[in-house]
Amino acid sequence: AGQIEVIAAPDLIALLNHFKGNQLIAAPPPGEADIPRHGPDLAQVKGQETAKRALEIAAAGGHNMLMSGPPGAGKSLLASCLPGILPPLSAAEALEVSMVASVAGTLQGGRLTRTRPFRSPHHSASMAALTGGGLKVKPGEVSLAHLGVLFLDELPEFQRAVLDSLRQPLEAGVVSVARANAHVTFPARVQLIAAMNPCRCGHLGDPALACARAPRCAADYQAKVSGPLLDRIDLHVEVQPVTAADLVLPPPAEGSAEVAARVAAARAVQERRYAGTAMRTNAEAEGDALPVPDEPGRKLLAQAAEAMRLSARGYTRVLRVARTIADLAGADGVGRIHIAEALSYRRQAPRS
Repeated sequence: AGQIEVIAAPDLIALLNHFKGNQLIAAPPPGEADIPRHGPDLAQVKGQETAKRALEIAAAGGHNMLMSGPPGAGKSLLASCLPGILPPLSAAEALEVSMVASVAGTLQGGRLTRTRPFRSPHHSASMAALTGGGLKVKPGEVSLAHLGVLFLDELPEFQRAVLDSLRQPLEAGVVSVARANAHVTFPARVQLIAAMNPCRCGHLGDPALACARAPRCAADYQAKVSGPLLDRIDLHVEVQPVTAADLVLPPPAEGSAEVAARVAAARAVQERRYAGTAMRTNAEAEGDALPVPDEPGRKLLAQAAEAMRLSARGYTRVLRVARTIADLAGADGVGRIHIAEALSYRRQAPRS
């Protein structure tokens, strides 16, 4: 796919002349849709250096990410900056994405696009809207975001069953839709980016604004998102409120273009590493493809796995994130410093 030359004959005589060698038919130029990239630039984000670093790691390795913070901290702005730092689709990937769009009836003019999908369904979306369904089974948001980003804002406001329906697609990269008259499997290799307030009122930790039910308000609100779903998220980031001092600072010198260059370099390393396999990014690495840290890194990870009560899935995801951090640093191997940063983004399991 993406490397087969296709020619189109206007009529049968032209086809015969082509095979006889009398008049060769030229291959048509690629029918790619010229869709300009739009959205905010990372230079517009004041402060939030930790969140911007996590966003760069997520883009470089295709990792899932959850941002938690009060309203107005910039969570949605950060998420909308992600398309501007992601690499364009390859020819084969563009064909995959276009096939899903064609089945859904959303392909624009029958032309391919190299821009990665960015889907942001409302929190009132049903399970069929998210995973696919209907009388004539069509792909849902998780498939329309294939090889792109699925952004879920106000994560706990989604229905619990709807969120849990994402667990299989996030793990397997496909979603199966079963109906009385059909059983269809759609591709769903997505990068999940989610955002949420720490509690319903959104001001946990601020004594002037937090509600009288704190901290119970936060516990009830966060419990709407299941542990198994949270375990599938590689990067957990607390986005701090923006202060007045941050807002008056000049724009940062580094914008989306500089970050996108580093992301592209890290993706190129992964493309060479996983050539000849079904894996594309570090987020998909498994088995022998998982990195083996150096001795100090292994010791730190073993200690952290015990202290943080990491599941087998969580342990694997720390290794994947550490590999991406090493790729961004241009390091051949995964060391203690890469493991330490990866662990800083890991959610600690609650103690019973």
